[in-house]
Amino acid sequence: MQIVVKANTEQKQAFLAKGVAEDVWVNWLTDEKQIPFADAYFDLCFEEDGPSFSGITDQPVFINSVIETGDMLPGNFIRLNAWNGFLERDSIEVVAADSEKIVDAVLKKIGWKYNIVPDIPGMIAARVIAMIINEAYFGLGDEISTRAEIDIAMKLGTNYPYGPFEWSQKIGLSKIYALLKKLSVQDSRYLVAPALEKELTIQ
Repeated sequence: MQIVVKANTEQKQAFLAKGVAEDVWVNWLTDEKQIPFADAYFDLCFEEDGPSFSGITDQPVFINSVIETGDMLPGNFIRLNAWNGFLERDSIEVVAADSEKIVDAVLKKIGWKYNIVPDIPGMIAARVIAMIINEAYFGLGDEISTRAEIDIAMKLGTNYPYGPFEWSQKIGLSKIYALLKKLSVQDSRYLVAPALEKELTIQ
């Protein structure tokens, strides 16, 4: 199997660390004007750069689209959660819609475990982490504790790999903010903490 991957430096490192099966050949996209043929395409920069594989219509295109849902995407585009820190997980989240057989064929061939999740903003894991980060900012704003102490408490108390402030740095606070804002339109539980909003305006 041949796949073409567009990724920034950190995403490429995570992709390489996750690994692919020995009989999978990876071509890293460096020049969008010359997109080689492949059995599948992975656009990990989709949220930042927009579609790089819009001309691909016959092959599956896996895109890192955590916030925006797939209802406005071409039928061969498949959402996955490749936010920093999530691609390294043992199993990735994928929205299959009507493409579950294709997802299964491609990801099993690559050697990746995956979970099919609903086509909703944030999928599952990103929603949970965004809420935890938001609550940490509420605590920080109320001067309950320091960033470092909150990170330590969450890592020791819940065995998370990162504390909420470490997560926010790794993912990017602007992405967390965008997801919370999108979710808060229909659910007030996701209203953005003032301390988070304030920090984002300072950056």
